[in-house]
Amino acid sequence: MSEDRSSNGQKSWLGKLTQAFAHEPKNRQELLELLREAHQNKLLDSEALTIVEGAIQVADLQVRDIMVPRSQLISIKSTQTLQEFLPAVIDAAHSRYPVVGENHDDVIGVLLAKDLLPLILQNDHSNFNIKDLLRPATFVPESKRLNVLLREFRANHNHMAIVIDEYGGVAGLVTIEDVLEQIVGDIEDEHDVEEDSYIKPLPSGDFLIKALTPIENFNEFFESEFSDDEFDTVGGLVMSAFGHLPKRNEITEIGAYRFRILNADSRRIHLLRLTPIAR
Repeated sequence: MSEDRSSNGQKSWLGKLTQAFAHEPKNRQELLELLREAHQNKLLDSEALTIVEGAIQVADLQVRDIMVPRSQLISIKSTQTLQEFLPAVIDAAHSRYPVVGENHDDVIGVLLAKDLLPLILQNDHSNFNIKDLLRPATFVPESKRLNVLLREFRANHNHMAIVIDEYGGVAGLVTIEDVLEQIVGDIEDEHDVEEDSYIKPLPSGDFLIKALTPIENFNEFFESEFSDDEFDTVGGLVMSAFGHLPKRNEITEIGAYRFRILNADSRRIHLLRLTPIAR
């Protein structure tokens, strides 16, 4: 009896799946609509849908869309002593740092923070030369597609690349974590917003904002003057700017701020990434 029920259940599930994809999608948008319909029919859970959507949409993004811009880079000068740059390394707590020569466009290599650990056992750092620790730097253009970059990261076992503009100057920096986050969402604990807070500053200079952040709290934190007459929360303000319920990775600009949707479902926005815009 139980086997019959199991068999019937399996047939029912397969039937639903077959029905959901009965009409072959002709383009990417139709495929996404089918996937969302499958989610509504409980064939895909929310997490699986988010990952699939991210994997499909990542091909539409370029490196310039997610890179840490040049103005926010934390780099080390090749002429600095260990004592001079170590405080910045400790404060930023990154795993990799570009090392520059004569100017910020002259990236001569990458320093891995872990390569500094053996120096702890050395008392004499007078002969320290940062060039002895450098790893080769990888350079990519701003226009490179993220799906292509991810394949290159995996093939070459790289985790970070220096982004260059059309003139050969440094435009920013991108990591494999930045690319993966476009598919699976934020993956680093340091990016989590504490339960009892609404706004989380990031090392890049951006901020994570809970959509339920009261506009009053937002104004107080950023010294802005958004009205809370029509909307109570930042999520309501952002949704009004879009004019529709936005999906993950959609971007809008309001005043001096750029908002990227990090997490949203079919009913509301959950998490945003804010980038101050230089005016």
